[in-house]
Amino acid sequence: MRKKSALDTAICQKLGIRYPVMQAGMGLVATGQLAGEVSKAGGLGVIGAGYMTPDELRQEIQTVRQITDKPFAVDILFGKPQVDHSEANAYSKNIQAQIDVSLTEKVPILISGLGSPEAIIEDAHARGILVMSVIGNLRQARTLENAGIDVLIASGSEGGGHVGNISTVTLVPAVVDAVKVPVIAGGGLADGRGLVAALALGAQGVWMGTRFIATPEANAHKNYGEKIVATDIAGTIVTRCHSGKTARLIKNQFTAAWEGREHEIEPFPLQLQHVGGPASRSGRLEGDVERGSLPAGQGSGLIHSIKGAAQIVTDIIDEAEALLDQLAGSQ
Repeated sequence: MRKKSALDTAICQKLGIRYPVMQAGMGLVATGQLAGEVSKAGGLGVIGAGYMTPDELRQEIQTVRQITDKPFAVDILFGKPQVDHSEANAYSKNIQAQIDVSLTEKVPILISGLGSPEAIIEDAHARGILVMSVIGNLRQARTLENAGIDVLIASGSEGGGHVGNISTVTLVPAVVDAVKVPVIAGGGLADGRGLVAALALGAQGVWMGTRFIATPEANAHKNYGEKIVATDIAGTIVTRCHSGKTARLIKNQFTAAWEGREHEIEPFPLQLQHVGGPASRSGRLEGDVERGSLPAGQGSGLIHSIKGAAQIVTDIIDEAEALLDQLAGSQ
């Protein structure tokens, strides 16, 4: 048994997890296998519903439940289309279908990885489902708190995938000061030091995506994980070429090809459907790390090996506890 420590934050009891380590719901990569192993290890595993059909999402939920009876979450991209278009409308219909599956399956936790889940909070609560949301500014934080959100994930610009323009070290304490609901820190955090830093900023846990891509359990081609290991802290770029919204990707031929062509980028979600989606499958699933779209945070430079998801959770906690003991002067 581990001794009681600062890592036993209130969020652990609220979510029913052992450790305040949450694996981000990355599209194509965070399937039921990864989410199940993280939850089984004591963290919060999250299915990334992006790119999934309703039936595929239902199957991934069942996969998690076959691995563990621990709490897990489903992350859905609630972002509203920026254009009235038949393809955009089809995108919205699929998002609604993903929401319906999550509610029907009564997943323990529903997360908005993009956009606002405000419209479904009441329905989710009626089914005993907690709702969390990734946010990048104070306006979003206050709006969602007023709407009844259970937990906010303040994710800074250092993170991978869709990002805002405020750094983690500034965003997290500002959100903590502005709201009363629990706050989780995300954006560029990849180890136990990041967890301790998050706690010092007032957060109750960490939201990590990039670290969990470099795992055997992630539904990612080995080239993707190895590319993250090989990428340093300056090896990523924020661009709209992936989806029409700002996202941090590993610099490669794909990102370079869009430099100077920003005027050609279509509004969300058309850019995602026409460009980012195919490029994501090419890079994340097929291993074309030069011509594919590879979301990753600046924390890539802190990741030096591919290791099992459960081992990552254990290592983060062990490192954080050792650091806390060191800071307390007990060693």
